[in-house]
Amino acid sequence: MQPKVKIFSGNASSSLANQISTYYGQELGKATIQKFSDGEFQPVFNESIRGDYVFLVQSTYAPSDNLMELLMMIDAARRASAGYITAVIPYFGYARQDRKDKPRVSIASKLVANLLTTAGANRIMTMDLHAPQIQGFFDIPVDHLDSSAIFIPYIENLKIENLTFASPDVGSTNRVREVASYFGAEMVICDKQRKRANEIASMTVIGDVKDRDIVLIDDICDTAGTLTKSAAMLMDKGAKSVRAFCTHAVLSGKAYENIENSVLSELVVCDTIPLKQTSTKIKVLSTSELFSIAIRNVHENKSINQLFIHSQLKEKLKQIALSE
Repeated sequence: MQPKVKIFSGNASSSLANQISTYYGQELGKATIQKFSDGEFQPVFNESIRGDYVFLVQSTYAPSDNLMELLMMIDAARRASAGYITAVIPYFGYARQDRKDKPRVSIASKLVANLLTTAGANRIMTMDLHAPQIQGFFDIPVDHLDSSAIFIPYIENLKIENLTFASPDVGSTNRVREVASYFGAEMVICDKQRKRANEIASMTVIGDVKDRDIVLIDDICDTAGTLTKSAAMLMDKGAKSVRAFCTHAVLSGKAYENIENSVLSELVVCDTIPLKQTSTKIKVLSTSELFSIAIRNVHENKSINQLFIHSQLKEKLKQIALSE
């Protein structure tokens, strides 16, 4: 008899977890986070999970309580004899600290990987890591989902004729190139130099954007400084319009103000992090169906390859070849 699937949520991702459970076709598992007057908290599973496939949905954006909450839920599930524990982390916090880029700093993403494994996770499921090689920090399986599966249908429905994709920095080049290849569209790069974190010193555009409708693609939108400055420069270079697609809406500092006052026609994000406030320019697309499919396939020991852009591109090229 195959073990049951039980999906639980931490406080940081309760809305998304409910949607995932709905798509999966069952109710969200019963769990509570007990809080004490001194600020400590204690996750409690209010139903038996012995021998079950347990999926714990929690993004680990700031504050760090969200990460600690997930670690304690994993520990509680292990001590309750769960059969297999998967940490579903739509937004993997600390992913930008993936290397020693200056002396005497922490590689925090490696530390978080160690903590999740030590707590008792058997598997990690996440989306659009800031650096894909972070998967190598884990000694357990990692399912690294791609938001392109969500963004591509939306872009297709826009039916843009003069479509050109843009990378807001050199680090996002590979991500943008894959999407541009899917559409058979051109690509440009906004090359930036920073004075310090969240502060851009200078930026240049590599490629021609005159009379083109530009789609900027990135994984994280934090202060929105890079996106809005890139958009303004692209318009100055002759672009007809600029819209942006970012997986994780961190949106700290003056991000909402920057977006509202920018030349961006819209910013499309995923619901891996709940928005702090609404904006006329921000549209949210749900990841719930994608995660629910991935959860079902993991439970049933099926491949999740069809959820990735390279699989869709391969199928698209196959269809084109058959039509010819």
